[in-house]
Amino acid sequence: MDTIIGKDTVITGTLDVKGALRIDGQVKGKVICSDCVTVGATGQVEADIEAQTSIIAGHVNGNVVCTEKIELQAKCEMDGDLKTKSLCIEQGAVFCGACNMKGGTPDLGFLAPERDSERVSVGEDDDEA
Repeated sequence: MDTIIGKDTVITGTLDVKGALRIDGQVKGKVICSDCVTVGATGQVEADIEAQTSIIAGHVNGNVVCTEKIELQAKCEMDGDLKTKSLCIEQGAVFCGACNMKGGTPDLGFLAPERDSERVSVGEDDDEA
């Protein structure tokens, strides 16, 4: 971690961080990060987050936009919209919002099957009676 916001710290305003950021305290405003934003279990964020990746274990009230991945861990409470290529929501996480993953192709770790360009109708009869 390049920057850590401690448990008893309260920051209001715009954070523009180069490198990884961990939030265990409170942040209100906006967070812009060039790497990974981690919201710890004690973290409370009332801000929009823009980053490469985000790992959320605490409370976030705001929209999260990540170019690569968002991970909502089991104890997190997320209230806001998500936009990312890849999303992981663990069992127990609370998520209230919308998600958009059309911005890019997720890296699945394997080659996804290609979709057929032709559609075949099933269950339709060609009766000419």
